[in-house]
Amino acid sequence: MAGSAGLQRGAGVSLWRQIADRIRLGVAADLADQNGRLPPETELAERFGVNRHTVRAAISALAHEGVLQAAQGRGTYVRRQRRLVYPIGEKTRFSAGLEGQSHDLRSELLSHRREAASPEVAEALGLRPDEETVRLEVLGSADGTPVSRATLWFSSSRFPDIADHFVRTGSITEALTRSGIADYSRASTTVEARHADEADTGELRLSPGAIVLFMRALNVDPDGAPIQYSLTRFAADRMTLLIQSPRQPGGG
Repeated sequence: MAGSAGLQRGAGVSLWRQIADRIRLGVAADLADQNGRLPPETELAERFGVNRHTVRAAISALAHEGVLQAAQGRGTYVRRQRRLVYPIGEKTRFSAGLEGQSHDLRSELLSHRREAASPEVAEALGLRPDEETVRLEVLGSADGTPVSRATLWFSSSRFPDIADHFVRTGSITEALTRSGIADYSRASTTVEARHADEADTGELRLSPGAIVLFMRALNVDPDGAPIQYSLTRFAADRMTLLIQSPRQPGGG
């Protein structure tokens, strides 16, 4: 990681953000010493081939995200925090998946509206182009810390009251139960890493350009009919996604 190797100048991503991402990876690869202390800013600046102000901006962003913390007169330290493990399998549920890892799990409805299905949503839910959907924006928190922000779509003809049910129950599973869906399963999941957009940084309390785990998911009812399509952003430093293999017939 010597010099400025790997940094892309003029690539549309600020140098301080690129360095913040490399410090984040370096922390996982033992950049910090045994006490969790990072090298001095001058050493980091030389290592990345930039000035101290750029390194300081990267450290400030990581401190804002809760990855690092400054100790007056002693340097900058990695903030040791336990990641939540979110299992993704046939029966993926927010509260059930994080049960036992947090004292207070909450799902909050940020907003909802009816809108015409985009081509992506229409294809996922098996709707006609521009057919009306109900869109929910949901924030998931654990012990007061935001960990996920999800955008969910449902057919408005099949689930006209899904938003009201969610407000009353605080649970997508319970809202679907009240809508006549006693059970459902995960049909598909894709995950990629990307930089958070402006809305995600605000709701998840991240610095601009922070990394989020971006998940596309489709849930289906017991008959295999699509019922819910979602795009979820997880704060990468707070969550680990555990992909579970489907059970094999006759397996334990």
